[in-house]
Amino acid sequence: MLLRAQKEPVGINKNGKPVAVMVSVREYAELQFVKEQWLKSALAKGFNDLQAGRVNNGQPVMDRQRQRITNALL
Repeated sequence: MLLRAQKEPVGINKNGKPVAVMVSVREYAELQFVKEQWLKSALAKGFNDLQAGRVNNGQPVMDRQRQRITNALL
């Protein structure tokens, strides 16, 4: 399994259900790098939005969620 994981991702099942994937160290590092780049990009976009004044205090979102919960309970 270790030799195969060095060449391609290996799925691991438990009781017939997928629970994990084993990948090579190189592939894991690549995935971490991509994740880090995506996070940096998302943070930069957020900071740019803040600096440009494109922000919302969140109250309308919370009000909509409260209304959905209230409607669901009725």
